[in-house]
Amino acid sequence: MRIAGTAIPGAYTVTPQLLPDERGRFYESMRADKLEEVTGEPFVPRQVSYSVSHRNTLRGIHTVRIPPGQAKYVTCVRGALLDVIVDLRIGSPAFGRHHAVTLDAESGRALYIPEGVGHGFRTLADDTCICYLMSTVYAPGTQIDINPLDPAMDLPWELTESPLISPRDLAAPTLAETVAAGVLPHYTEGPV
Repeated sequence: MRIAGTAIPGAYTVTPQLLPDERGRFYESMRADKLEEVTGEPFVPRQVSYSVSHRNTLRGIHTVRIPPGQAKYVTCVRGALLDVIVDLRIGSPAFGRHHAVTLDAESGRALYIPEGVGHGFRTLADDTCICYLMSTVYAPGTQIDINPLDPAMDLPWELTESPLISPRDLAAPTLAETVAAGVLPHYTEGPV
């Protein structure tokens, strides 16, 4: 697999080597040892979750307070989606910057998202399923939501029509309001 850095410190795209034969194809979706070589930190999944969505569903931007923090490894197991991450760590050299990548079942491409980085996506096909491997279990009251349509963030959702979006995401505060609330984590340089 090829692990490549993004514009967000500590975030990586992971592209597996597809091994096709007459039966179909095989690939390794996640290798904790390879990921640790690049990040310098262990990634041990504590929870696996799935989200299934109709085409043009917009979910996010979400992260988790630190503590407990939550790193994520996301991949699309059916359909296709535009995945967007935003650096929400106060003091990060990339604070407020985003990285977008298309994840689809065909390529097996994945995205590693470190703690403190926000995540959202827009589905490109009906019945799209995303899989989340998470470093911590769900802890009620720790989620941070930011409005994915915040004009100041100017995220590249490539919308041609109004998306399907939850009332919670639509009513979420802007990035500026979230900064003012003092709930975002502070950036600390990792071992990489």
